[in-house]
Amino acid sequence: MSPAPKNLLWLQAGSCGGCTMAVLEHGAAGWFAELKSFGINLLWHPSVSEETGDEVLDILARVESGETPLDILCIEGSILRGPHGTGKFNRMSGTGRTLLDISRSLAARADYCVAVGSCAAYGGIPAGDPDPTDACGLHYDGAEPGGALGRDYRSASGLPVINVSGCAPHPGWMMETFQALAMGDLAADDLDALGRPKFFAAHLAHHGCSRNEFYEFKASARVLSERGCMMEHLGCKATQAIGDCNQRAWNGGGSCTHAGFACISCTAPNFENTRNFHVTPKVAGIPVGLPLDMPKAWFMTLAALSKSATPERVRKNAEADRIVENPRRGK
Repeated sequence: MSPAPKNLLWLQAGSCGGCTMAVLEHGAAGWFAELKSFGINLLWHPSVSEETGDEVLDILARVESGETPLDILCIEGSILRGPHGTGKFNRMSGTGRTLLDISRSLAARADYCVAVGSCAAYGGIPAGDPDPTDACGLHYDGAEPGGALGRDYRSASGLPVINVSGCAPHPGWMMETFQALAMGDLAADDLDALGRPKFFAAHLAHHGCSRNEFYEFKASARVLSERGCMMEHLGCKATQAIGDCNQRAWNGGGSCTHAGFACISCTAPNFENTRNFHVTPKVAGIPVGLPLDMPKAWFMTLAALSKSATPERVRKNAEADRIVENPRRGK
């Protein structure tokens, strides 16, 4: 006898819907076939499910009463607590209830609670200054524990909120998290200090970047159209950003740096408060944000050595929008 399917309920709070747009592309046969293949039953999703009106209210009522088991509660988007802690800036049509109230009620029933995207995880874009809606994440308010559910929240399985952060997260991060939960293969030790699954959070976006040759020689781009490393001048945070973004294709191919744009570290709390994303902050000409996986003194020493040894081919290609000199012996 096959095990009973795991029920997944997906709600959208203060959201642009980008996380949903990302996950719909997962799998050669599509997201719905992927869910089915792992025994996951999508109870309801506001953008893709057929049920509306009273049908939805009935689904939610049965879950809240305990009649329908809730294995995985997934929330996309920030929880809007305003005005004055009432949550009334974000109410579910037809109920008069706030998403703040509904999230708390359903999270108490769920075996697992998953925050999809940096908005649901930490507050994200809606929480950017001046934040008139008092937005926060489910289990965090920026980098501080608490959020909508309170710092002591644990799901029925004993886990904190699982934060699949990113703006938007890689579709694989979302689906692999659901798959691991459906198989009972995700424990507290599998999460990092900010609740992110380690299978993607144990990497940096820098790892696997197609521009790493330029990084190693500190051959830097000065404008976005150039091929060089974007860390020194163009605000790229890939050496500090959590995620295996450059080690797996995004919906068929590519990543931010592969496309020619700086990494903005969208998997981190408070990334939305950065100003001038495409400019590297410096003190005395030295970038403020240095790689997480190397002591500062080592980096400064290696950077000086690397620049002095940069092949002319690498230097020329770094400051061009295409390869202008091919590799050859002695170059």
